[in-house]
This record gives sequence, C-alpha cells and structure tokens, in this order.
Amino acid sequence: VDVREKSTAAADSIDSEASEAERIAAVIPYYKFKGIDRFYDIGGLLSNIDLFQSCIDIFVKRYSKLKFDSIGGLDARGFLIGTPLALRLKVPFFMLRKEGKLPNATTGENYKKEYEGDDGAGSDRLCVSKNAIEKGQKVLLIDDLVATGGTLLAALNLVKSQGGSVVEMACLVEIKALKGFEKAKSVHPEVPSWSLISEDLLSLNGDAHTFR
Repeated sequence: VDVREKSTAAADSIDSEASEAERIAAVIPYYKFKGIDRFYDIGGLLSNIDLFQSCIDIFVKRYSKLKFDSIGGLDARGFLIGTPLALRLKVPFFMLRKEGKLPNATTGENYKKEYEGDDGAGSDRLCVSKNAIEKGQKVLLIDDLVATGGTLLAALNLVKSQGGSVVEMACLVEIKALKGFEKAKSVHPEVPSWSLISEDLLSLNGDAHTFR
C-alpha cells in the first residue's frame, strides 16, 4: 500500500509540474530578433508575479535535496533564476559573465553562439571571479535557456578549470531540436541536465500579440 501511495503521489507531482509548466510557457512570448525567428523573452514571466513565484518554487522543490555548495548563473538571464533560488536554498551564488564584465576574473575559451556575439561574429568568452569557486566545490549551473549549448559548455569547462564540479545543468527553457544538452554531455557525460519547459509548449507570438 505504501509503495502504491508513493507511486501515486509521485505521478500527481509530475502532472502538477507539467500543468504549471504549461501555464508558465503561456506567458513567454517569442520574437524575431538578432537573426533568430524565435527569440524567447522571459520578460513576460518576470512581469507575472504568481507564475514567476511558481517557477522558482519548482526549482526549489527539485534542488532542495541535492547537495551542492553554490549556484552559478550564466550571463545574464541565468541570474534571474539563480539568485532567488540561491536565496531560498541558502547557498552562495556566483556569476559567469561575458569577458570583461568582472574584475579579478579568470576567462575561459572562445565559444560560438546561435546569434551574433559581442565580437560581432557569434563568438564570446565567459569569465568568473577568481574567488568564486574553490577546488572540490560542487556547483549547480543555471540558465534561462539552452539552445545550441555553446554557452553552457563554456560554463562547464570554466567551472572545471577552476577545480569545481557540476552536479547538474538546469534551465527554464530547452530548445531540444538544437541538442544543446547533448553537446555539453558529449564533453561532460557525467553531468545530468534538467529543463522545466521544452519549446513545443511555447506558442505565444509576441509580434502578433497585443500586451497590456
């Protein structure tokens, strides 16, 4: 009986999370931007207090039992999810920023993105404070969206170069067709991944919708 009850509770939890993911996806519009037909704007979520709170609650529920030392947020929208999550879980937060945006920083290798980067050619580099990661430290990586995986892989490599290890890479939205998580796992197969929303749930065309 206990086993059945636990199984039913787990299924109910999954159904509830899936339903909430659909509600969250419904307020995230996409636009044509920087040469991309669908550039997803999480500003719609940030302006909806209840759904933004629900989003953070889901992340908290998932990671409250996972042991790690800090959360690393990817520049820049990863900060918006990572910081409230770090506060709720009472762990330090650090930023993985684009090159030149942090003092006393270590800079990683060049990586390619799906749109034009700071150098005008789709290329960027991430940097992290030299004080952010201690050797042996376990890190949870957070971003708002994973597409081709270039930024995420650069973040994984940078954390590892500083002596840290990544317990999981997570995002709000995953563009599964671009196989970003697969790209990251081809280099770091030991690191699991998780996303709340896949692109098939995102159907709000911002260019065709009038917002109030």
